[in-house]
Amino acid sequence: MPVNSSGFGNSRTKFEPKDGNCLVFIGQDMAAVGGLDDYSNGYCDYFKIPAGITIYTGLAKGGESYGHYFKGNDGIKTTVNWGAGDTCGQCYLENDNFNNSMIAVGLSMVDNEKKIAKGEYDKLIIELAQWIKDSKRPIFLRVGYEFDGWDWNHYNKKYYLEAWKRIHTIFKEMQVTNVAFVWQSKGTGSNQEVLEEWYPGDELVDWCAYSYFGNPDQEMLTFARRHNKPVFIAEATPVLEQGGLFFNADLSDEEIAKRVWEQWFKGFIATLSTNKDVIRAFSYINADWSSQPMWTNNPVFQKVDSRIQESEYLSKRWKEEIRNPRYLQASPELWENLKLQK
Repeated sequence: MPVNSSGFGNSRTKFEPKDGNCLVFIGQDMAAVGGLDDYSNGYCDYFKIPAGITIYTGLAKGGESYGHYFKGNDGIKTTVNWGAGDTCGQCYLENDNFNNSMIAVGLSMVDNEKKIAKGEYDKLIIELAQWIKDSKRPIFLRVGYEFDGWDWNHYNKKYYLEAWKRIHTIFKEMQVTNVAFVWQSKGTGSNQEVLEEWYPGDELVDWCAYSYFGNPDQEMLTFARRHNKPVFIAEATPVLEQGGLFFNADLSDEEIAKRVWEQWFKGFIATLSTNKDVIRAFSYINADWSSQPMWTNNPVFQKVDSRIQESEYLSKRWKEEIRNPRYLQASPELWENLKLQK
């Protein structure tokens, strides 16, 4: 089925669903998502197949992480694991369960934004662009996600913006029309001045985005409304935090699950509802963070198991909420809901 797109000339609302609907994505590793032959205890094995799934990759070459040597575009055509679960984009493209699902690709540029800006990774950009083009489905590309995560991403603003423009230019030259460029904040701490300074520009960004862990980010919502862009909550998982202290959020414990429903899920759902004029997609991270090596010593996620299916209490309430026709799941008609609004 062809993807609705008018190309880069008029792409402000590319892949934005009509009538105030909201796209449901699930991430962010294969065990968390499920629905695959070798990963059959994830979200998709208990709930409806979502409108999209989330994967990660990077343009970096060289170096090693958790026993994996980086070759560039890792996790796109082959399965890799950086300590936060297996990821593989091609695995979803080749599985019939996901024929009607989109993909959100988190593209890291950490420590490589200067090389990308200078053209040293053009071949890898072209390779990624061709894979997206060949997918023949809507792809959301989160270039340099969480650009303002100073403590973990430490991007150089000059080269970050130049790298973004170079990637966009190559995609345009290759006539990749089934991609939406997503610009994502970490979700708290960046005011309007900071956001404006780091913004690649209206002509280069299709969607604004932010991460939702502890609290909603009104700054990005304000920014997106001013720039007439839809918002993608590109990463969301329940984190209970107060005064810099992080508390147990293990959904496999029913008492804790009830507390998390009251203290996190209700607020998250309210955010989606009260901002439906601008929030048009979200990706829930349905992972056992506490079991993944990357987060073992991370105070934010080391006590988090956000797998909804682990709680009967939460599963029932999630099914009731997600049944709302506003939330779009995978279906043969999904692409038809993604018409551009000029």
